[in-house]
Amino acid sequence: MPSVTAPDGTRIAYERAGSGPPLILIDAAGHFRANSPLDELADLLTADFTVYRYDRRGRGDSTDTPPYAPAREVEDLAALVDHAGPRVSLYGYSSGCLVALHAAAAGLDVHRMALLEPPIDPAEDSTEQHAFIIKLRELTGEDAVSYFLTTIGVPPDMVDTMRGTPHWRAMVSVAHTLPYDGLLSAAVDADLLARVTAPTLVLDSTGSTDDLTGMAATAAAMLPNAVHRSLAGEWHGVPAATLAPVVASFLR
Repeated sequence: MPSVTAPDGTRIAYERAGSGPPLILIDAAGHFRANSPLDELADLLTADFTVYRYDRRGRGDSTDTPPYAPAREVEDLAALVDHAGPRVSLYGYSSGCLVALHAAAAGLDVHRMALLEPPIDPAEDSTEQHAFIIKLRELTGEDAVSYFLTTIGVPPDMVDTMRGTPHWRAMVSVAHTLPYDGLLSAAVDADLLARVTAPTLVLDSTGSTDDLTGMAATAAAMLPNAVHRSLAGEWHGVPAATLAPVVASFLR
């Protein structure tokens, strides 16, 4: 398995497919290449891009080096960006969007970005947010996954349907990384978004709830060079066949 090495020694496993300008896909909380909603999208985008997919630290075939900080995830991505070459674009899904935003704000050479439903709520109470992270650190395994999903607003019937499935077991296997995404979110503010100058397409699904579509609209309004678009889809997701041509057109 090919990998790049972050400055702190963490090995970041990745895979590459397709041809064309480089594009890195960034998974959401609890996801990695072996348990990802990005499979079909990646396949469709290989017609236009050299698509890189990687396991964020602590997930899948990547290693981890404590203590965690959002800056470490930026360094992980920077190592892959350096390997992929110039004019790299980023696609982020859910909390994967936060990694992309942190990286762009930190000055990585990002050509363009497409973000599907970034979880950004500037009005969120910081005390509640930090309490959420502390609780996640106290929980393990299925308890951590259940708490995370229900607290961020995944519909209860969806959580019940997940239980016992291979997807659920995969999320449980990386439950220790869920606080990482909480810390990424807590570190996003108006000043960080103002530093993101890369042209950005912020997307949401017409099938999502108002909180998710509202956060997408808020993110687009706060970014200096962003456009916002809604696509037909389900809760917190858009079919790859609908998503791929829109993402490809913008990133090209």
